[in-house]
Amino acid sequence: MQENYRERFDQVLREWKRFINNRPLDNPLVVPDIIYESWRRCQESNVNPYTTRVNTILDAKALGDLLKRNAELIEISRPFMQNLYGFVRGSGFVVALFDEQGFLLEIIGDSDVVERIKKGNFVPGACWSEEEAGTNGCGTVLKMDRPVQVFATEHYCINSHKWTCSGAPIHDPDGDLIGVIDMTGPYLNANPHTLGMVAAAAYAIENDMRVRKALSECRIADGYQKTVLASIPEALIAIDTLYRITMVNENAEKIIGLGTAKLAGRSLRDVMGEHNASLYNLIQHNATLTDVEARIVMRDGHAVDYTLTCNPIRTEDRRVIGRLIILNEIKRARTLVTRMIGAKAKFTFEEVCGVNAAFLETVKQAKMVSQSNSNVLLLGESGTGKDVFAQAIHNESGRSAGPYVAINCAAIPRDLIASELFGYSEGAFTGSRRGGNQGKFELADGGTIFLDEIAEMPLELQAALLRVIEDRSITRIGGSRVTPVDVRIIAATNKNLKEEVRRGRFREDLYYRFNVFTIHMVPLRDRLEDIPLLVDGFVRRLCNTMGKRLVRVDGRVLEKFMGYAWPGNVRELQNVIERMMNIVHTDELTIDLIPSEVLHGPSRAELPTRAESPREVERRILDKMVRSGLPKQEIARRMQMARSTLYRKLEKYNLPR
Repeated sequence: MQENYRERFDQVLREWKRFINNRPLDNPLVVPDIIYESWRRCQESNVNPYTTRVNTILDAKALGDLLKRNAELIEISRPFMQNLYGFVRGSGFVVALFDEQGFLLEIIGDSDVVERIKKGNFVPGACWSEEEAGTNGCGTVLKMDRPVQVFATEHYCINSHKWTCSGAPIHDPDGDLIGVIDMTGPYLNANPHTLGMVAAAAYAIENDMRVRKALSECRIADGYQKTVLASIPEALIAIDTLYRITMVNENAEKIIGLGTAKLAGRSLRDVMGEHNASLYNLIQHNATLTDVEARIVMRDGHAVDYTLTCNPIRTEDRRVIGRLIILNEIKRARTLVTRMIGAKAKFTFEEVCGVNAAFLETVKQAKMVSQSNSNVLLLGESGTGKDVFAQAIHNESGRSAGPYVAINCAAIPRDLIASELFGYSEGAFTGSRRGGNQGKFELADGGTIFLDEIAEMPLELQAALLRVIEDRSITRIGGSRVTPVDVRIIAATNKNLKEEVRRGRFREDLYYRFNVFTIHMVPLRDRLEDIPLLVDGFVRRLCNTMGKRLVRVDGRVLEKFMGYAWPGNVRELQNVIERMMNIVHTDELTIDLIPSEVLHGPSRAELPTRAESPREVERRILDKMVRSGLPKQEIARRMQMARSTLYRKLEKYNLPR
């Protein structure tokens, strides 16, 4: 065998010499095509055939980065490299691993051989691509992307002529070439089966990578599944065709009261108990269910209402292998619905603006009552801010995280207001929604309902409302199920409810139910000192929403505003400011922008009560601001005047400067 190798060594060497001297081959059959094509590539790349070592070697830092990038390839390949080396131990062979660019990553072999081949820079960090090292068991494999054996003098560079290399490519699970495994040893010890062994090792490495990727994808999918199941707010229960539980999420565990380990394989009926037999029968006798209301009795005995959805689980061939049960707590669903429809209070007491003593006392009362769960009655003229106070009371209360639902009793037709408030069951009337519909009281569960214009509620509905207040529960129109509701009621009206009671238009018992805590809203004409503050707030807010630069307000505008009767109160003032802001083309609101109905409307002087003059109002406002300790700069800003003007007025009114 060795004599044959020596003979072949000499034959190829003669042809190699002719090639590098640019002479035609004497016996082309001696040189395999794959080797000859590699020699041509090396010659075109100006590779030095007489080089004794490779020249490109990474420094310590670059080598560290290289090994870090290829850590997984090295980890997976090492056991197979050690297995290969076990077959050739002591025979002068080494097993080497390269990356996709030809950089040597790791060597396993006889220590004396590893030491000897260092002379040719066969060391980690050296580049053994064809462009750097000529035809060899790494570089040529990378070029051809197939297993290759390079015998002795088939190497393009003379420094490798004493060695035979057998290399095979390594691909990742996506098919991309990521490295080469190579076995190199003395050419006299070469074996034709070596290449097959190396190719088998490469295949085994690739297979290990595929298995690892599949396991990783399974773990990732399992992680995704667990995260998704934990993130779904509904309770999920999967059962097989025999109604045995196969999977539950955490929310289902809470309902059943047992963990997954204790539930898997158990009958749904056994787990849910006989007290929930109606639920089990519902699932058993219906192939699919969508948002059907169901009541579940928990282990501690209390009942919770859910919507039940049940769908078949099918294989790819459409065979049913089980069912997926979805339970959504109705109370949580109501909260979600109210959030989606914008059932949220916007205003807080921090946004309520004023310095008037009577108004501040009203705010104080509202803050006090917000800390209780008592019903509140807001009385006052239209436009005095009853809706703002209702929202602020809700946001200041312990129910602030719950829904805030407002309904105007005067804006809904008499024949619809009952279903709006209490909802209706399926089939309650022609055209009713399938599954029924929740009313405002159900949507407000856990929060506050604001009944504006309560005096306009029909008498027959007032009796139903009284029952809700007394029993803290509702029954939908056309239904029989009693649903508990935890709702605080804030009612409002601009009418004299006592007079409405006297005339028989409002129930006396309902009046006293609402009259637990009554707040009387102060009309704007009785809090003139607040007008500059309100104007300033409205102007700033509108400048921001309209994208305009901040505009000033002419003093004569404020004088006119404080002399006007404001029958529409704060709402009218806000609308007037918004109208003026829409037509102003300068940086100042002037008196000519005031609508004619305000400019020539009823003045406070025409009212039966005495009205303060604008000068008296201005002095009182300045006095309160100075006493409050506000900085002079802030007072001037709020009063829409320069600081020099402010100091003159303070002196004029004999107020502290």
